[in-house]
Amino acid sequence: MNFFKLWGNFMMEGARAHAQWEIQMSANILGSRKRVAMLLMLLVPIILGGMVFAEQMGSAIPDILGGKKAYSPAFYSTGIFIVSILIGLGAGLITGCIGAGGGFIIAPALMSAGIKGILAVGTDLFHIFAKAIMGSIIHRKLGNVSVPLAAVFLVGAILGATAGGILNRVLYELNPVLSDTFITTIYALMLGFLGFYSMYDFLKARKSSDTGDAHGGGGHGGKAEGAELGGLPKKLQSVNIPPMVKFDFDFTPGGRSISWVFLVLSGALVGLAAGIMGVGGGFLTFPIFVYMLGVSSMTTVGTDIFQIVFTAGYASISQYAIYGFIFYTLAMGMLLGSLLGIQIGAMVTKVVPGITIRGFYAMAVLAGFVNRFFALPAKLGEMGVINISKGMGATLDTIGIWAFFIVIGGFGIWVIGTFLKNIGQLKGEGEHA
Repeated sequence: MNFFKLWGNFMMEGARAHAQWEIQMSANILGSRKRVAMLLMLLVPIILGGMVFAEQMGSAIPDILGGKKAYSPAFYSTGIFIVSILIGLGAGLITGCIGAGGGFIIAPALMSAGIKGILAVGTDLFHIFAKAIMGSIIHRKLGNVSVPLAAVFLVGAILGATAGGILNRVLYELNPVLSDTFITTIYALMLGFLGFYSMYDFLKARKSSDTGDAHGGGGHGGKAEGAELGGLPKKLQSVNIPPMVKFDFDFTPGGRSISWVFLVLSGALVGLAAGIMGVGGGFLTFPIFVYMLGVSSMTTVGTDIFQIVFTAGYASISQYAIYGFIFYTLAMGMLLGSLLGIQIGAMVTKVVPGITIRGFYAMAVLAGFVNRFFALPAKLGEMGVINISKGMGATLDTIGIWAFFIVIGGFGIWVIGTFLKNIGQLKGEGEHA
């Protein structure tokens, strides 16, 4: 039980930290006319180009670049673009309202919509990279980025992202169904653990009537400053394998230091997660930095935002884009939807009890788990691993898809309805802020 709680807390902190990154990127983009203009410059050519040349482009693009025949649906249609906006909107509403892990539903949602797993991962990475590159300047200006930490960490992240991308591509070339099965299994394991822990945490909080986190866990919940070190960080920082990387001069005289080995290994793990699953790997960086390496929260947040630009950018371009595994129309639609959803969700937290939001989060993550878990039998049957009829496999897959979209759709309707119902109150708070 102690391991379950420790690992659950580790994952939850990561989910919250990644959501805070998403929320801040959204605020940074929409708060700047230049960044909004940049977003429109990315969106308009894709939308107009697709409207004019949709079918012709899909048929003419070579297979290696993601032509219609190779990685369908990798070509533009109005329906696909609308679906991408709705997926981004759903993920954004979860991120903004719950403050944790909306990005985890993107790949399952794309796969449920009929998009191959490897294309879903590449597209998700590119969507994160586009968001990061438009919204990440602020922390560098504030001085919250430790460049030495980020540079050494990125060495490992690039190695890990390369390994993850190669693994996904090799599996796809061997058998596209094997690739989908592998990605589905990874997501089922992660969402299953996180979902059951979130439900356990929600039921425990509800039982004890602990509503101190009244507005949905908007913060990362980690160390406020990072002045105190736990046992593991102390042990790791005491290992002297030069060169030692120094950081956190603002918290301790002379700063702290840690061997490059641990930074490279940590980066490799984050990069591997990014390369295999998408989501930028950012959900692992915060808990690793704070709870394992002993980096202060302020330095961690800034450095994490900084590294996501390079990790997601490198992984999306070098491991997926040049091989045709990115669906650009979909990525831009998700970016547009998520920016809107995050803003609405964040405002709704002001009028909804935190305990309710925690319950919705558990349900959303468990819906993602059920979706991927019920998709596995059909894939395993197609590969000959288990003996199951095509009809039964398809039925289970359909149940998982409906369960997922009913829960996520119901949550989205509830959040938007709550927003519209309380728009007068929220507008008043905004004017007094």
